Amino acid sequence: MAYRLGVDVGGTFTDLLLFDEASSEFWRHKTPSTPHDSSVGILNGVEAICAKAGIKPSDVEVFLHGTTVATNAILEGKGSKVGLIVTEGYRQVMQIARSFVPGGLAGWIVWPKPEPLAALEDTVEIKGRMNAQGEEIRPIDEANIRAALETLKAQGIEALTVSLMNAYLNGAHEKRVGELAAEILPGIPVSLSHQVLPEMQEYERTLTTVANAAVRPVVGRYVRNLRDKLRGAGMAGKLALLRSDGGLMSSEKSEEHPVSLLMSGPAGGVTGAIWVGKNAGIRNILTLDVGGTSTDVALIENLEARRVRTTEVGHLAVRASALDVKTVGAGGGSIAYVPELTGALRVGPQSAGAVPGPVAYGKGGTLPTVTDANVVLGYLPEALLGGTFKLDREGAKKAVQTIADALGIDLYAAARGIIDIVNENMFGALRMISVQQGYDPRDFAVMGFGGAGPLHVNAVARLMGSWPAISPVSPGVLCALGDATTRMRTETARSFSKLASKTTLAELEAILDEMACQTEQELKDEGLSSDDITITFEIDVRYSGQAFEVPMDVARDDLKAKGIGWLTERFDEEHRRLFTFNMDSEHEIVNLRAVALGKALELPAARLPEGNGDPSDAKIRDHELWMNGQMMPAVIYDRAKLKANDVIKGPAIVIEMDSTTLIEADCIATVDHVGNILINLA
Repeated sequence: MAYRLGVDVGGTFTDLLLFDEASSEFWRHKTPSTPHDSSVGILNGVEAICAKAGIKPSDVEVFLHGTTVATNAILEGKGSKVGLIVTEGYRQVMQIARSFVPGGLAGWIVWPKPEPLAALEDTVEIKGRMNAQGEEIRPIDEANIRAALETLKAQGIEALTVSLMNAYLNGAHEKRVGELAAEILPGIPVSLSHQVLPEMQEYERTLTTVANAAVRPVVGRYVRNLRDKLRGAGMAGKLALLRSDGGLMSSEKSEEHPVSLLMSGPAGGVTGAIWVGKNAGIRNILTLDVGGTSTDVALIENLEARRVRTTEVGHLAVRASALDVKTVGAGGGSIAYVPELTGALRVGPQSAGAVPGPVAYGKGGTLPTVTDANVVLGYLPEALLGGTFKLDREGAKKAVQTIADALGIDLYAAARGIIDIVNENMFGALRMISVQQGYDPRDFAVMGFGGAGPLHVNAVARLMGSWPAISPVSPGVLCALGDATTRMRTETARSFSKLASKTTLAELEAILDEMACQTEQELKDEGLSSDDITITFEIDVRYSGQAFEVPMDVARDDLKAKGIGWLTERFDEEHRRLFTFNMDSEHEIVNLRAVALGKALELPAARLPEGNGDPSDAKIRDHELWMNGQMMPAVIYDRAKLKANDVIKGPAIVIEMDSTTLIEADCIATVDHVGNILINLA
């Protein structure tokens, strides 16, 4: 039997989902994360979940993993010390950067400019130059390069970036620098810009390659350590990591190209939501992934997640494909407080995290959090993780009482205020990826997952006007499910930069075919056969003179049959949808990309036995919770005992091993044929 194991490491818990490809049966497990060394928590989880399924770790064929190691290295400023080699005259490329200052009109006065990932003192120039056509106009000087490398060696750099002018057209000079670096700086990882990002725009190419170099030693150590420990536990299967764009890459490739992992963590939830939507027959979804520290949101239209060409982590924006995920500091561990200056309640972005965690967890936390407010209101019953994790309700009440006292209101009103504010924060994030991108949220369902998503999804769906609110099967480990059910992906890009009127179809097709061969070969090198590989294309188009472009998905056959005119018409339509206007300027074709995808796994969801609509067999007990300004009678149900077509009237709580679903008053929930809870207004 073929088993796939998806593992997602979060700030509070490590989620695991083991999938039997033959029977569609799955096992799930949550174990506390171990921030000092994530592999410890992963191995604890692997042993526990294999024991549950009655198999050995050696039976797992594929281990799939979403990780935030690269993200955290950037956010916490723990990337490696990077040396940068540039063309003569371009030493300040990272310092000059782009003339963009975030914030309002006075932003330039108060904005502390972030320190570049490669410091000026660790940046050296070398002779030699390629022109804008990729032709050598000045040769490199090897003695000069050796001197530059010796300088960086003396500075104690831990990673090296080489980014030379116009190298995206001809990487010969960069290659030679890389060869000399291997000789002079043995053991130091080298990132060459024409391999990491073969696209024009010198700053973006340099920044992306420097970011890749900064996280290479960190990611490399993590991946090798994890691989060694898994092999030590007897797991001989394939190890793959989730890319920011929702595809998979081998662990070996991730060591060379870790910049593709910067949004690896949130991507798992989006790919999991697509799998759920496919099985439930729901094609338009807004995702609400609520963890302990943050909430990630994304938009899925027609079962395709929106992708962007820029990955943003903190103040860093690198040119790498990623799912369009927005993150806000609103999670179960978000701390509530009342600043003395304003006297107004605030929630987050500070978080109690896994250690010490919310007060209700009984691990030494003292500050009131969103989880504590949910416990006080009765939305979270007294135990989590199938009864193995007891909650301290009295401790939560004492913590939230400090907020009530500061605001001069009663305990339940304070707790509900905390929940309302965190829901509004999530609502704001969802508006960013829907309304602000030209989508009507009423055309979408909202899917809540992560440990706390199903607790908030009903309220957030009401704010958005997006129905149904969906609590998927195993919401707490949906990111791990996404890791387990996604497919291999790789891509390559070329800058083209030509007016559409001066471009021939044959010219475009020749480059696309060449890139298709390159990406297909990369997946073949990973062990995939040609029959299992699909190639898709993207073409970036803009109006001549614009500073940004719009990426267009293009089928090779459509381009061949309909020509370049069809491409520019499609661009006009998309430009109008995004920005409400078109321009009279000529069209310019900017970049070309080829994407190679492995075979999509046809993993059907297991069907539930049919019920008669009455959920009473799943009833655990009667309950009381605080909603709409008063205490209300409610019922607690066991999700494992619900059947297809069961109808649950709110207010009600549905508990399971890895999450808790809240159905609000005046709402009604139906269980679908594969076990998703679909909540609508009554």
